[in-house]
Amino acid sequence: MARTRTMIRQALALTGVVAIGAAMLAAPGSARTAQDSGLSLRDTFPIGSNGLCEAQILAPEPGAGLFDRRYSIICRDAALPVGTLWVVKGSEGTGTPARFAGQDATCNPGSGGGDVPGLAGAQRLACSRSGSIVRNDLLIGTRGGRTYAASGLAAYSKALELGLASLANDRVMPGTVEIPLTSATDDLAFARQQAEAISADQALIEAYRRSNAGNFAEAAEFFAVSSAALVGPGAIEARLNSALQQSNLGNFAEARRLFAASRADTAASPVLSRQLRNYEAMDALNQRKASAALAILDRPVTANFTDVEDLRALRIGASMAGQLASENERIAGAFSSGLTPPERAKLLDGQHAYLKATTLRQLGRAGETTALLRQAEATLGEVRGGRVVSMAWLRAQVLGEMAEVSERTGQSAEAERLHQQGIALLAATYPDAPVLDSARAQLAGFYARGGRRDDALGIYREIVKGARGRAMPSLRNLLTPYFALLTDGKSPAGEAATDLFAASQLLLRPGLAQTQAALARELSGGSDEAAQMIRTATNLGRGIEQQRIALLDLESAPQPTAQQTALIADRRQRLEQLQQQQAEVLEKLAAFPRYRAVTEQGITLGDLKGALKPGEAYVKLVTLERDTYVLYATADDVKVWRADATPAELEALVGKIRESIAVIEGGQVLTYPFDIERSRELYVRLFAPVGEQLPKLQHIVFEPDGALLKLPINLLVTDDASVAAYKARMAGKNPDEYDFRGTAWLGRTAEISTSVAASAFRDVRAARPSSAKRAYIGLGENSPVGTDTPGAARMQAALAAGDRCQWSPNIWANPIKATELREAATRFGETASVLTDNAFSDTAIMGLGDLANFRILHFATHGLVTAPQPECPPRPALVTSFDAAAGSDGLLSFSEIFGLRIDADLVILSACDTAGSATVGATREAGVTSGGEFALDGLVRAFVGAGGRTVLASHWPVPDDFNATGRLISGLFAGDGTETAEALRTSQVALMDDPETSHPFYWSAFAVVGDGAAKLAR
Repeated sequence: MARTRTMIRQALALTGVVAIGAAMLAAPGSARTAQDSGLSLRDTFPIGSNGLCEAQILAPEPGAGLFDRRYSIICRDAALPVGTLWVVKGSEGTGTPARFAGQDATCNPGSGGGDVPGLAGAQRLACSRSGSIVRNDLLIGTRGGRTYAASGLAAYSKALELGLASLANDRVMPGTVEIPLTSATDDLAFARQQAEAISADQALIEAYRRSNAGNFAEAAEFFAVSSAALVGPGAIEARLNSALQQSNLGNFAEARRLFAASRADTAASPVLSRQLRNYEAMDALNQRKASAALAILDRPVTANFTDVEDLRALRIGASMAGQLASENERIAGAFSSGLTPPERAKLLDGQHAYLKATTLRQLGRAGETTALLRQAEATLGEVRGGRVVSMAWLRAQVLGEMAEVSERTGQSAEAERLHQQGIALLAATYPDAPVLDSARAQLAGFYARGGRRDDALGIYREIVKGARGRAMPSLRNLLTPYFALLTDGKSPAGEAATDLFAASQLLLRPGLAQTQAALARELSGGSDEAAQMIRTATNLGRGIEQQRIALLDLESAPQPTAQQTALIADRRQRLEQLQQQQAEVLEKLAAFPRYRAVTEQGITLGDLKGALKPGEAYVKLVTLERDTYVLYATADDVKVWRADATPAELEALVGKIRESIAVIEGGQVLTYPFDIERSRELYVRLFAPVGEQLPKLQHIVFEPDGALLKLPINLLVTDDASVAAYKARMAGKNPDEYDFRGTAWLGRTAEISTSVAASAFRDVRAARPSSAKRAYIGLGENSPVGTDTPGAARMQAALAAGDRCQWSPNIWANPIKATELREAATRFGETASVLTDNAFSDTAIMGLGDLANFRILHFATHGLVTAPQPECPPRPALVTSFDAAAGSDGLLSFSEIFGLRIDADLVILSACDTAGSATVGATREAGVTSGGEFALDGLVRAFVGAGGRTVLASHWPVPDDFNATGRLISGLFAGDGTETAEALRTSQVALMDDPETSHPFYWSAFAVVGDGAAKLAR
């Protein structure tokens, strides 16, 4: 027998290899000039003393004199040049503003400091063009028969002044260039100028850089930008890489869609066809389908380039032109960021040999791998003499694979040598990147398997310490031996718990990484102070990496000249300045909730224990490849253990329990008798060491992982007597199999909060209360899409344009009634407001000017956490009404939520599946096997980033039957000043004790994400 109700279908999936593309070359080893030479002989020079900006020489202007010079001003916090410097022969007629500001510019006397050193009486002008809100400063002065000028963004006036003074005095002038934080108008102009000027091909290069360093989620964002903006082969290349990043993140359906969309476009290209083959093989390996990967790797690819015919006709073809340009750059000593198509094809062939060796080893054919690995290493080393910096990660992977083969054949010394060789290669090129720590973790694993416990622990601890709390998702499986060593009983309990907690914070889930990267892109594209500062931090990081690479190459010279030695010292000083500046910016950013939502900063176990009150415990779950670990911490105690369940076993258990809560069949949500026995089994297998203590706690803060992201722990059964009593009732006459009264649920006695991270819990607990003046705003009950509504017209237009990823109008057809909103609003009187129907549109919500005036935001609407179709990307969003405005799509996406400005103590999401996976039926329909993580990490974090502190979200479709949801919500607000989790628990207990609603389907769905100990009315 099953109870039913209707629901909208939805689903999602998530899970991590690496890309090859526009590789970087190491800079040449010889410096053009000495550090102390005059600026007139140098191509670049620093502006000021703090390493923020530098001048880079530009090609001469048309008609320029032999000794005229022009420089671009590059600053680390800007994505493009912020100004230009000129040195022009002559002092009469050359100094007119139009010469440097442009003929269409209007210039007026500007305000500023005193004279520019070395240019007494220099003019200071403020210039602008008609129709533009961008204001430029212009400085012009003369000295020694030459005119010196600087023009650029007003926010960088100090950089203009110092750059101009340096040129006039022919030496670097001391001074500090401040990071500009300007007025609102200038902020908008600055952001707009950046957005318009960032080129897609630069985004593609940046994407490769991040991918090669192992930052897959960030790379996915950059590849997506490039794919949308580029045309021709560049767009195809970006799409292929975007597909690979989606596979690395576990979004296999989306990866499959992108690969399929690119297949026809790659067929005729030797480079693109190789990329498609290699990347699809990686995708198969990510899914642990080694046989499928081998079949892909054996697929033929386009072999020939067309330049032979061009040469016969005495024409210079595309690849030959690239080769000539590359040679010219090397001869001139310039930094090269490009490879010719034949070189890229060769690198891809080296990658192919490596992938095939890896696949054969996984299929148990290790004897066939040695020759392939040697072929891969030789091929990669042939291109540019092995100087392709971004291929270091792949060469290191090859060495690591060779080490695995040596270990399997009993050659331990050779295996250790190969591991060390790969580590040294990465340490020289990616000293701060995840790939280096991955290589070191592989060596530590080798030591652990060989019984060298102390050596292994030493390396693992160095990796965790060096990460400084920075998340490293790629280490999740590589740290498996470390967790096993920490729980083998040989380490003191407190030390083991401290080490395991520190390591666990590096294991960012792929879905969370992807959410953070997407939100970071939204944040960096804004115009407020936090947006500017995150751009500053990003570009400072880019500058640090560029300085390291340049310094590495200079230091590699066997006998450096005096000029090189001076330049090395200069580079080191500038690197230190950049690092210090980055640390200062990140410290300031920590004050912004939008930034905290897109980053993870680790905390110590001591910090966590210090944040806990008496009667509270923090319980953290960590799922690795084959094992599950649990950490239990109170203010004065800590325990850590390996759970009696593998991640796969947890997935099966949770799946069975979820199927007994809600399953879709024939468009209906079916509720079956709850699987009380498996609920009890799950509790014992996870929490046996503290099984007696948990029900006695006042407040449990649970940080889930793996399958437990899809299930609230309040429905776990804490004693065997409850199971026995239920079974006895079922054996009696006319039993009600939906009556679970008297069951010892964990949520019956304990308040429960869900935490997305230990640092997030600490931050929300320390956050100030909302300063909003009004108590409550309820939003919901969207307007259905009718035949003559704006929504219908837009859907028809999208479908006519070929958009197969458009949601069905049925999504809007069954709005959640606003009854619960109005009931809640009555408890707050005149300080409450409710918006429904047409007033509840996406554009209307984003346009609300007083949203930050409410302490509680309550959304009663459907949540879409999956993709409209299996081949479409997931688009987490809340359903709203359509608006007649052009931009309305009837959805409040998680990026739009992130852009809201709220100041809320509590955000309630009374919607479908906003905190967990889609129901089993919807998941199967979508063609994926797991989900929900992106919804939790997307929608919840978006609200936290927008300014929310605690979020109340649901794990499954909230039932209308027996007014269960209305009773829960009204009970939530029944007491004044009650703790959020306690108010929810009290409401839930009332439903537990009612025979009609004692099934967990009716009372268990809601999870308090954040700090449930915070009071509802503070």
